[in-house]
Amino acid sequence: MPAKVVFIGAGPGEADLITVRGSRLLAQAHAVLFDALADPALRDLAPQADWIDVGKRGFSGKDGSDFNGQTRINRLLVEHSLAVGAIHGERGLVVRLKGGDPSLFGRLEEELHALRDAGIASEVVPGVTSALAAAAATQRPLTRRGTGRSVSFTTAMTRTGDLQCGMGPGQRADTEVFYMAGRQLEPLSKGLLDAGWPGITEVSVVSRAGWPDMRHSVHTVATLGDASAVHAGRPTLVIVGAGATDIPDQPLTHIPICGESASGSEG
Repeated sequence: MPAKVVFIGAGPGEADLITVRGSRLLAQAHAVLFDALADPALRDLAPQADWIDVGKRGFSGKDGSDFNGQTRINRLLVEHSLAVGAIHGERGLVVRLKGGDPSLFGRLEEELHALRDAGIASEVVPGVTSALAAAAATQRPLTRRGTGRSVSFTTAMTRTGDLQCGMGPGQRADTEVFYMAGRQLEPLSKGLLDAGWPGITEVSVVSRAGWPDMRHSVHTVATLGDASAVHAGRPTLVIVGAGATDIPDQPLTHIPICGESASGSEG
């Protein structure tokens, strides 16, 4: 009987950002396949488990940069499920520990497919994603009453090295969040301008969100390239639009809705 595989979101930084459910299941693991960005302190929750490093190190093509390709990770998940199951039976548990949340840019779909094809049961435990950690640490809410009703999450880089910018022709969220943007700040600035964002639109840039050495800088769409000097070589997230702005000095009062006059009475 293969062991069950549980995908756990480790959170975006320090170990205590993992959820209670995630930490409880991690403590029961016999094997843990962990990402590069997972806090090493999480090992203390499962000292009895075998810890297998499957963290990707980029797509440069150089030796060691992407040793843990997705095909290898899929194979290791199946192999460890079978090995743990052979020893522990239905009590066996394999944890796939992913940074942030497994469902956001974590290649979760490929790994779920590999397990289903092998007839292996799985479960997904959500985690805190870096966009939420960045918003919390900078006190810049991603949604704003009256101005920020929608948020999009986009990866700034694909495996082929192509820049992904915006939601598509004619589409734009009030707040756009770009993951894995550290090497793409200058091209991202141009792409945002081309997509219709005004050059004066505020941009919040956060690197290593959720860690004590987090860095935060504020720019505009036109000057986004300047952020490279602050965040070079660090996992970087870019927030554009309503969610990038600081909270106002004065608290929000009543915002008229459709059918209301500015005074609050129906007109």
